[in-house]
Amino acid sequence: MLLPDFDPVALTLGPLVIRWYALAYSLGLIAGWFYARKLAGNAALWGTLKQPGNNDLDDLLVYVALGIVLGGRLGFVVFYHAEYYLAHPLEVFQVWKGGMAFHGGLFGAGLAVMLLARARGLNPFALLDVAACVAPIGLFLGRIANFVNGELWGRPSDVPWAFIFPRAGPEPRHPSQLYEAGLEGLFLLVLLAFLVRRLGFLRPGLLAGVFGLGYALARITAECFREPDRHLGFLYGGWLTMGMLLSLPMALIGLWLIRRALQGEKRA
Repeated sequence: MLLPDFDPVALTLGPLVIRWYALAYSLGLIAGWFYARKLAGNAALWGTLKQPGNNDLDDLLVYVALGIVLGGRLGFVVFYHAEYYLAHPLEVFQVWKGGMAFHGGLFGAGLAVMLLARARGLNPFALLDVAACVAPIGLFLGRIANFVNGELWGRPSDVPWAFIFPRAGPEPRHPSQLYEAGLEGLFLLVLLAFLVRRLGFLRPGLLAGVFGLGYALARITAECFREPDRHLGFLYGGWLTMGMLLSLPMALIGLWLIRRALQGEKRA
């Protein structure tokens, strides 16, 4: 099945050009902000913990947006194109040319959440749990944007649902972007929605740990079908990819958060 060669520009309003990827980021942040307000306003989920106010969440939106952009860009520069940017350092700041790494963006967003929580007297791990519940919305939209852009395609395959991506050559390929949208986005969104309804935020850090571990496993699974970056290829013996490698510490952090939350006192 041939994937149409979509225009990477979603909308043009005079001099304003809105690309699909930017639209996905924006919609993900706004939808996550609405969902976070709903979770923060439900007193039954918080027990004795201090609930974030609407002003806290308004500021959190700005903090997280900056953390995603800065962390995602630095992650892309350091982990995927370090040699190129060492030779062209001024291009590090040219974010309008594209180039973001999810693991870097996640680190930046997590740091932003912790800093805001400390500044407002909130439990940082509980606020991380809120962020974990809403993050799959942005992941889903981002992977759909990757599919529309015809980028980050999968490996060659003869499965009936394989696509021919115009920029990837004539071979049918796995739509690995859709696999990631389903695993990292929809599945984690439903799982965390179920857990937060059953457990609330009474064990701070538990939901963030489930997200970290779940994302790492989902990403490693999807990487088995995704074509590795051409300039990096396979690592260490021809089977490991950079996405897999960066997901391993994320899985370990997720396990540590889960263990910490289960061993801690429940905030009844």
